[in-house]
Amino acid sequence: MADIRQITEQVSVSPQISVADVKEIAAKGFRTIMNNRPDGESGDQTPSAAIEAEAKANNIDYVYLPIVSSNITAQNIEEFGKVLASAKAPILAYCRTGTRCTNMWALAEAGNCGTDQLLKQAAAAGYDIRGLAPTLDSLGAQRKG
Repeated sequence: MADIRQITEQVSVSPQISVADVKEIAAKGFRTIMNNRPDGESGDQTPSAAIEAEAKANNIDYVYLPIVSSNITAQNIEEFGKVLASAKAPILAYCRTGTRCTNMWALAEAGNCGTDQLLKQAAAAGYDIRGLAPTLDSLGAQRKG
């Protein structure tokens, strides 16, 4: 089973999932799976179409939002935030390790709560995103200003 880590009541993250994991994800009550890995990122990943088909077979919505971790754009952050706001919750976002999804969650949420709170929630799930603190502060200030 995938290593699912809860960030908030509505959002959890995980490393790469398999087709076999989807039934267990459905049994845990997730209503949306969001894939943040570009297809072909590594040879050992399950193709997005296979996860999507199994998600649909288990009545789970599926969102393919590929994000290159070394090139996160403002558009990526905006799109991630739109999925958080509009998708059926709870949402399971996955990538290679879960870190990219956690980073995206924090970037999308910057300004909705303080940087310290975002860092604490990520740390509680086992993700150290302290390196994002200056960016989170800046985004938060922009969104509030």
